[in-house]
Amino acid sequence: MSNDHKTQPETAIQLPELNTTTTTTNTTTTKVADEAENGTLVISNNSTKKLPRNYVVMHIVLRVACLLASLVSVIVMTTAKEKSSISIYGFDLPLYSKWSFSGSFQYLVGVSVVVGVHSLLQLVMTAPRMLRKSSIFSSRNHAWLIFAADQVFAYVMMSAGSAATGVTNLNHTGIKHAALPNFCKPLRSFCDRVGVSIAFAFFNCFLLAICAVLDIIWLSN
Repeated sequence: MSNDHKTQPETAIQLPELNTTTTTTNTTTTKVADEAENGTLVISNNSTKKLPRNYVVMHIVLRVACLLASLVSVIVMTTAKEKSSISIYGFDLPLYSKWSFSGSFQYLVGVSVVVGVHSLLQLVMTAPRMLRKSSIFSSRNHAWLIFAADQVFAYVMMSAGSAATGVTNLNHTGIKHAALPNFCKPLRSFCDRVGVSIAFAFFNCFLLAICAVLDIIWLSN
């Protein structure tokens, strides 16, 4: 008799838990849908995309080069001054030239100082992150900000170099059909210093353009 009355196995014991799981899943799905619809859903992604170390080294080298180019441009320009004399219609006239006499040269010095400070700040912020072997930018917004700054400074530096070049060309060629001669003949040292400063300004513009390209590479990676 005991064999005829075998205990039937219990079934559907986990059904309540399955229902609970299904209900929880549906609730979570509904909540996510509501957050997405209301614009409050934030997807977190803590993974950091690492670029080759050569990229970081190139970034540091470019910032150092920008800083040095700015320093050379400022130092050479601010030390450009010379005394001499020139003969016009048989009269010897004294000449004294100084970089601060030209607004274009002052503009070039001001822009070079700003670019130098910008490059120094980037080095100060980047070096500790490189030592920790983390990304050189803290976020994409930070990268976009630096990209915009590099582009703006590159264009402004080009503008300053072009303005200074115009004044230097005028000193070299003088004014046709007028009594103003070539001032760079008696003021050779002054014009040479100004030319070197302008050359480093254009070189700095080129370096900033490369920095902007590296910023884009980081953003697209």
